[in-house]
Amino acid sequence: MPGEPTAPAAVPGEPTDPAARGAFTEAQAPDSRAAYAGKAAQALGFARAQIGRPCVQGASGPGSYDCSGLTLAAWRAAGVVLPRTAQEQAGHGTEVPLTALEPGDLVFFHADAGHVGLYAGNGTIVHAPGPGATVREESVFFAGAQAIHSARRPA
Repeated sequence: MPGEPTAPAAVPGEPTDPAARGAFTEAQAPDSRAAYAGKAAQALGFARAQIGRPCVQGASGPGSYDCSGLTLAAWRAAGVVLPRTAQEQAGHGTEVPLTALEPGDLVFFHADAGHVGLYAGNGTIVHAPGPGATVREESVFFAGAQAIHSARRPA
């Protein structure tokens, strides 16, 4: 009937039940997803630009990186501040199920979350594997599926 309010159209990924829509947090809202995707693209672009640089323990750029130094510098380029170590980064941001990874998410490895890489999409990460290696993009399963610890969305 004219003049009566109508229910808003469903947003992809949002519950269709209006009562359930209130369960969405700000971080899950579609406009926040777009903002995250933009920052994540900046972080990922930065990380990919470092491919080939040497991995050095304790380094956070610009000439060399360790794993958490790379993720810290990449997200800093997108305007997001992260803690310095992989273990500290593993407690920062929002936990993400491995089945819901998006480019830019941080993926942590080993029981102590002592290694971190930046999810690049299509089952790959950009990371600094360790001293003597170079920053590279490779399979998220580079150390085997059992090595994956968790994932976080930093922004």
